[in-house]
Amino acid sequence: MKIPIYQVDAFTDHLFGGNPAAICPLESWLPEKTMQQIAAENNLSETAFFVREGSNYHIRWFTPTIEVDLCGHATVATAHVLHHHLGNKSTELSFDSKSGILPVQIKNDLYVLNFPADTIKATAIDSQLVESLGSWPLETYKGRTDYLLIFSSEKEIHDFQPDFAQLSQIKARGIIVTAPGDTVDFVSRFFGPQSGINEDPVTGSAHTTLVPYWSKRLNKNELIAKQVSHRGGELFLKNLGDRIEIGGKAKTYLIGEIETD
Repeated sequence: MKIPIYQVDAFTDHLFGGNPAAICPLESWLPEKTMQQIAAENNLSETAFFVREGSNYHIRWFTPTIEVDLCGHATVATAHVLHHHLGNKSTELSFDSKSGILPVQIKNDLYVLNFPADTIKATAIDSQLVESLGSWPLETYKGRTDYLLIFSSEKEIHDFQPDFAQLSQIKARGIIVTAPGDTVDFVSRFFGPQSGINEDPVTGSAHTTLVPYWSKRLNKNELIAKQVSHRGGELFLKNLGDRIEIGGKAKTYLIGEIETD
């Protein structure tokens, strides 16, 4: 059996930047075990599988170790594959997922996701979390799946060198660290050893947690952000209240086939 595969760099306008995702169009669903094995073999932060269902598409996302409920960069990459490689020239796409219906608008070379906003609550800091990061945050919040830690400067975010073995013991999908940006509204990094990836290069879904915080703090609904991982990525954001628009660009790196028994 041969399965098409595309590898796309998302949230970037150039190759070797942003966050790479593998995209596998399917005629029908593979066994969950097979999809997880493919994601592990790809060894990227996310592999997305999708099946057409009427005028919409059903999408699922897998890290090398687990299936997740929401992923931004692999959804951008999927929209890019549909629009640039599979002949869907509509400027509006819709994906059904574990997180509900996820619309995507295509505005020239920008893919704009519409994701549910997270609800964050202030929480006490876990001493193990502080030890694993080596720094004490100014504020600590918890969303549905991630911790959100606030720091004072972009330099602090660049300088983090977490103890990933210790960080993996924290009960959360991942840890978001963030601070005001020097040239953008805010910067962040995302650490997720619990989910099979020590650091995710650019995490669209994390911005459903970041935008409610920064929108309120900066008193503005339209923001520009950078995720300052080694690869880096830029995101164009809008707070709609209970939804968040997350815009990014994408570049195709690879087109091929997977051969399975």
